[in-house]
Amino acid sequence: MPTVLCDSGPLIALAKVGRLRLFLDLWGTVHVTEQVYQEAVAFGHSLGAPDALTIRLFWQKHRLPIIAVPDDVLTAYKPSITLDPGERATFAHAITLKEVLVLVDEEDARTEARRLGLPVKGTIGVLVEAHRRALLTFPEIELLLNEISKRPDIWIGSKLCARVLKSLRSE
Repeated sequence: MPTVLCDSGPLIALAKVGRLRLFLDLWGTVHVTEQVYQEAVAFGHSLGAPDALTIRLFWQKHRLPIIAVPDDVLTAYKPSITLDPGERATFAHAITLKEVLVLVDEEDARTEARRLGLPVKGTIGVLVEAHRRALLTFPEIELLLNEISKRPDIWIGSKLCARVLKSLRSE
């Protein structure tokens, strides 16, 4: 089983749609770096985002890991693009692990993960994986993808959601 490292995008999006539990159902646990936790929880709280509290309570209840990435690991990693602190810490830690899955939504960051040879999924990939493992029915994933595509506070395109739904319908 790989170590699953999550960036703030999937963490926040799944909190917004009430599906953080999928992390546990799919992988048993998920790890975030301190930088990702600060972005999703502390910064989110300062903005008044309700999902920040949801994430904090979920992390506390399930005692999920928050990784302190050592400074030498952070400075040794030289990204090919500009990354936010959470993405940078996630990738720096990921490349030190033997078996890892990185959860990240932002397209440039996904490209960087692939450049590093890291397996990657985003929020939509998590939902599709849950559907394929019979954790979500087709009507449930359809509802979630439609909600995600319509929400202005989740930055996942409606065209991607529609394409994934079409693909799932034809399976």
